[in-house]
Amino acid sequence: MTNVKKLWLFLALLLVVSFAVLIWSGNQIYQKAPPMPDKVVSSNGELIYSRDEIERGRQVWQSFGGMQLGSIWGHGGYVAPDWSADWMHREMIALLDIWASREYGLDSYELASTEQQAALEGRLKSRVRNNSYNPDTGVITLSEDRRQAISQVAGHYQSLFSDDPATAELREAYAMKDNTVATAENRRVLSAFFWWTGWATMTNRVDDDTTYTNNWPSEPLIGNEPPASMFLWSVFSITFLLAGIGLMGWYYAVSHDKEEATGQLPETDPMRDLQPTPSMLATAKYFWVLLALFLVQILLGAITAHYQVEGQVMYGYELADILPYSITRTWHTQLAVLWIALAWLATGLYIGPAVSGYEPPYQRLGVNVLWVCLLVIVVGAFAGQWLAINQTLGLEHNFWFGHQGWEYADIGRFWQWFLFIGLLLWLFLVGRALWPTLRQPSENRSIIGLLFLSTVAIGLFFGAALVWNEHTHISMVEYWRWWLVHLWVEGFFEVFATAVIAFLFTRLGLIPVKTATVAVLFATIIFMSGGVIGTLHHLYFVGSPTPVLALGASFSALEVVPLAYIGFEAYHNYRLGKATEWMKRYRWPVMFFVAVAFWNLVGAGLFGFLINPPLSLYYMQGLNLTPLHGHTALFGVYGMLGIGLALFCLRGIKPNLVWREGILKSSFWCLNIGLALMALLTLLPLGVLQLFASLEKGYWYARSAEFMQQPLVDLLVWMRVPGDTIFAIGALLLAWFIASLWITPKYDNAERQR
Repeated sequence: MTNVKKLWLFLALLLVVSFAVLIWSGNQIYQKAPPMPDKVVSSNGELIYSRDEIERGRQVWQSFGGMQLGSIWGHGGYVAPDWSADWMHREMIALLDIWASREYGLDSYELASTEQQAALEGRLKSRVRNNSYNPDTGVITLSEDRRQAISQVAGHYQSLFSDDPATAELREAYAMKDNTVATAENRRVLSAFFWWTGWATMTNRVDDDTTYTNNWPSEPLIGNEPPASMFLWSVFSITFLLAGIGLMGWYYAVSHDKEEATGQLPETDPMRDLQPTPSMLATAKYFWVLLALFLVQILLGAITAHYQVEGQVMYGYELADILPYSITRTWHTQLAVLWIALAWLATGLYIGPAVSGYEPPYQRLGVNVLWVCLLVIVVGAFAGQWLAINQTLGLEHNFWFGHQGWEYADIGRFWQWFLFIGLLLWLFLVGRALWPTLRQPSENRSIIGLLFLSTVAIGLFFGAALVWNEHTHISMVEYWRWWLVHLWVEGFFEVFATAVIAFLFTRLGLIPVKTATVAVLFATIIFMSGGVIGTLHHLYFVGSPTPVLALGASFSALEVVPLAYIGFEAYHNYRLGKATEWMKRYRWPVMFFVAVAFWNLVGAGLFGFLINPPLSLYYMQGLNLTPLHGHTALFGVYGMLGIGLALFCLRGIKPNLVWREGILKSSFWCLNIGLALMALLTLLPLGVLQLFASLEKGYWYARSAEFMQQPLVDLLVWMRVPGDTIFAIGALLLAWFIASLWITPKYDNAERQR
């Protein structure tokens, strides 16, 4: 077991170094983030905005859904514009119009000649990109012309977020309900927040020629274009990827013939006679709730997608008055994480006693209490979000009980604390079931140890959601938010799932324990080598300095390296599924694991690396190429994995049943075909069209109503219907199959005699 010990030591060293680099990067972001001014004044001393107004504007933004309605710095929804890019462009046009009117007597900048436009744009770039922030006084001083331009743009937003008929058509295009912000004062301070986010995108850092957001977004009017460092580190990221693939290929070539033979396979299913304990049986209700959340998530996804073509209605019904776009998208994204996480939490509760053969006292009670707590959290958090978006909760209560506005971390702080305590209870329940086995030396000890440590990480790392507060700088909120989304969901849950799958295959006698142990540890090392520091690739344009961009580019490329050989995993799992006659009992759980490998390659690998390098993401962030990666990776990898684990557990909970294979087969193929059609018929072509628009006219145009309301775009959105329908049928078949295990169980004579 010497190799195993070396792998453990290397993994420990890797995690220490990686998290040290990640924490150092967080400090760099904190030091270099766009400053929050105490005051913004015009050159004649007139107050434009105060810090308090900017901060309250951010609270208003969070209360109506924040990132779920449009985006900030590229992060958030895709139907409404990116507000920071939209403000920047509108302010630039307003300023150019003021100058064109005063100097050339023209009604607008667009009427000026080419020479006149060139002169105006040259002045614009020099004036706007100049940083007038005084760190000693905390004051930003702007020209009187800019004050007038800001006033014009603020008036537009105050109209847009009200029920003003003048902007009704634009609200419909953005899928905004009337009076998205209820009061005039809140609409006024909201414009202050939008101005500040736009200011950071067009203002150079002190003693630098790039903006606080690394010149993002692209804006030809002021020369916002990728800096040289972005080209450099994009090239390096590809180099690191190729080098990593080469090293991985060498490893497979060297180790392939050295793998231990599996030896004699069991003649019967070793887990067939496993007697589920009371707590293991109690996990069944988790899978029922999982199905309910999954089906509701699909319904909300269909409504959310439909809003993109009808804006405020659903086939003529004024649905936005009851379920506005920002709430359906909030619940859709939240439910995606919740039901997938629920699958893994239930698997942990099931697998703990199955591993050790030990049922701790009151374990069943703990499983039931945790289930009730999760229901309370879902109902309470979602109710608070609905009240917040309908502007009835009040800004003073929103952060704790309403809508935080951060995509995937939307629920109020009270509910986050409640969930964190629930995860600690889950950690306690799983940990005490595993502990007797961990204390005894055995071949399985390393796999169980990794399973236990990933359980600890899942329980504790959700605490990243509790680090920021209501007024923490956005750059730092984004830093910690991606600890939650990237490390918690994509990192430690994947390690947990890898360890669970390895344990299942070793218990079934299909893989030698030593071989599985080395494979799991090696896979964890490979993933974590890029996965921890690779978190930074989400932070290129949120105020990060160049060293952070370089680290994110380099290490995020390494995340793709193991996916280049994912076909080996797919073939390996498929072969194990056909290794013995009795493995037919596990055919469809294994097939879902095969699907995980496929979507890992396509969704996380191909579509992920498509947008990961800094230069790619500069033009693609917040376009439909981002949800292309998100849908195929989140459901394709983690969703399929959750379903596969759920089916394995259900096989143990109901061991004597004959499964209706036809239903599962149809469900499997409908889910996979539906997901593929959704990606290929809508998200990919629409994202490519937006990319061309961003390259030609700037990012603001690719996200504008002018572009997104074209007939071709409407057609592409409608093209989601076939894929979404097939996918929904697959989900309904899965629900029907699982319900039938209790409602109409099917036995054969051989099973009844056992």
